[in-house]
Amino acid sequence: MTARSRQPLARRLPAFPWDSLGPIIERAHAHPEGAIDLTVGSPVDPVAEPIAESLRAHATHPGYPPTLGTPALIDAISQSLHRRYGIQPVPAAAIVPVVGTKELIAQLPWLLGLGGEHRIAVPAIAYPTYDIAARLCGACVVVAEEVADITASDADFVYINSPSNPTGRVRSAAELKELVAWARETGAIIASDECYLGLDYSGRARSIAHPEVCGESLENLIVIHSLSKTSNMASYRAGFIFGDSGLLGEVAEVRKHCGLSLPWAVQHAMVCALSSEEHEQQQYEVYRRRRETLRAALDAAGLQVDYSEAGLYFWVTQGRSAQETVEAFADLGIITAPGTFYGDNEQCHSHVRLSITASDSAIEAAARRLAGGFGRAPA
Repeated sequence: MTARSRQPLARRLPAFPWDSLGPIIERAHAHPEGAIDLTVGSPVDPVAEPIAESLRAHATHPGYPPTLGTPALIDAISQSLHRRYGIQPVPAAAIVPVVGTKELIAQLPWLLGLGGEHRIAVPAIAYPTYDIAARLCGACVVVAEEVADITASDADFVYINSPSNPTGRVRSAAELKELVAWARETGAIIASDECYLGLDYSGRARSIAHPEVCGESLENLIVIHSLSKTSNMASYRAGFIFGDSGLLGEVAEVRKHCGLSLPWAVQHAMVCALSSEEHEQQQYEVYRRRRETLRAALDAAGLQVDYSEAGLYFWVTQGRSAQETVEAFADLGIITAPGTFYGDNEQCHSHVRLSITASDSAIEAAARRLAGGFGRAPA
């Protein structure tokens, strides 16, 4: 008997974009003063000591952790959402901890039973994993950026992201409210990625779960939050989702069968992180200073910064192609991400993304290099 042929899942996926940066990285490292990496938004500042101590204190727990989270963690999540973002208390049945939000985003349509007959809408300029999620479950991808595009898309499931990665764009409460009304009218599911909500510098960012947006109900909504950015816990893979209790129940049931659960020590560390805002406020100020330093340098160098109202990135153009701009930054020893990693429209082909997650000294060095003249190779 001969084994039946198969269709490798990997063939549904595009090349991993970051693997293409090799020549740019090499070019940047040729700079006399070395390379400054402003590509990936990976935290460089240490985890607050109370959080790290909580992790250490529970590192010897030998048993399997609960997939649905400890009662203390679920309570801490609900209370923190209320304190930080004005969200009404969320019942335990409507909260699920996740092993980092990227894996959740990639798996969510599959966890909910979506497949080849379904349409998944993703923003035109977006975190690439939304598109990957649709490909993994075999659904049809629909590109829809504005509210009118989404409501006309006939989508069954929609990813939205405010504040946005990569652009830093913040959707208004009115836009979010219109999307919620449409979803409830059509039965569509909205997955709102709010991993940068705690890093709003515009004063306008609202959760889709805020009462002024969704009323008293989380129906049709799945809201995605992470501790990677606001609490520097990217290495802990600590996140959670909340929303429509029926949908969350489906997700939880499948995750139990798959054994997808956070280690005991990480759950305890999350409780510590969610129980105090002090470390988050301190990190917010660190990023605010880095934003101001880099933004002033970009402006002085004649670069145009679009959106960038919140989050950890600047969405930048010089009016040339993204590739030319990435190369010009590389000649200054600064590594950036081309906009084409995030979509295929005109903006993506003319913009690059810069992260502010580098150290203070690296951000200051990048600012000095920009002051020396953008678009000219070093002498």
